[in-house]
Amino acid sequence: MSGLLSGELAGDVVSLRGLRARGRHGVLDAERELGQVFIADIDLAVDTRTAAVTDDLGDAVDYSLVAADVVAVLSGEPVNLIEVLAGRVAAACLAHAGVSAVAVAVHKPQAPVGVPFDDVVITVVRRRADLLDATPARPVDAVVALGSNLGDRAAVLAAAVADLAATDGLEVVGVSGVVETAAVGLPGSEPQPDYLNAVVRLRSALSPRDLLRACRAVEAAHGRGAAVRAVEPRWGARTLDVDVLTCGVLVAADGPGPDDGDGGAPALQLPHPRAGVRAFVLVPWARLAPDDVLPGAGRVADVLAELAAADPSAVADVRSRPDIVLPGSNPRGWRSGAARATGSTSDAGSGA
Repeated sequence: MSGLLSGELAGDVVSLRGLRARGRHGVLDAERELGQVFIADIDLAVDTRTAAVTDDLGDAVDYSLVAADVVAVLSGEPVNLIEVLAGRVAAACLAHAGVSAVAVAVHKPQAPVGVPFDDVVITVVRRRADLLDATPARPVDAVVALGSNLGDRAAVLAAAVADLAATDGLEVVGVSGVVETAAVGLPGSEPQPDYLNAVVRLRSALSPRDLLRACRAVEAAHGRGAAVRAVEPRWGARTLDVDVLTCGVLVAADGPGPDDGDGGAPALQLPHPRAGVRAFVLVPWARLAPDDVLPGAGRVADVLAELAAADPSAVADVRSRPDIVLPGSNPRGWRSGAARATGSTSDAGSGA
């Protein structure tokens, strides 16, 4: 492990050695039934300069939390191959905002090799940018949220669904019903029209970054290009908002970056950092696919139920619009999905 990161990235490295847990990973039935010890060695590429001045843990990567996440992966959901296990460990490390790259060595010293041996080790190196810019080997599930509160809102949402379906590398596989919510503005800002919102499930052959670019292109086709985005106020009115919520089970982020109007790489965080607290996202999503998983939070239906328990008015203020049917949606089925998601038979406007 020593030098793996330093040879490719100039900077500071935090190393964790000998993290271990009993897991049930492997192809053989006996491996799944009996389990065995897996060991991980980790090198984290970090920038320690701020913490070195402030002496504040909040400015550092808390390696105790990283260690706990690694052990949780080692002891968690079984996989066949340690290649997959190493990739999951790397993703767990990169989920920590201060980690820009990671080298992971996973040891399987009790592997069923059949001849005398000391150890089996796989080492992988992953960078934050790799996760966001890599094209998947096969299409992955992705979810995007749509919103509009200017112009013919229903027509804009319908056109956005059609635009996504027409994008090379994307297949629309599910469209939620439409909900309506009051716009959220900054204190003292001018009142805005209400939003129409919906969620679209995709199969994406694009990298996460290219998926974001595709969503930005759909926004631009409806009058919200890079020039408009550059001057619009935060939480201002929108002709169209297309947000990437999830891309597979990926947990990754990069820092604030330039918009892609000049060809630069737009900043991206997966899953969307506010997806789990936005009722106007969770209500239609849970109605469409209650068993979908929001990485790091759990089943969408459960996340919605937790939000409803913590802030009932936020969910009650989401109003169903069954009179608006988007291409590919199932207006008869999505309402029953809401009842399953929230444990209620009432409509969203009355507390679902």
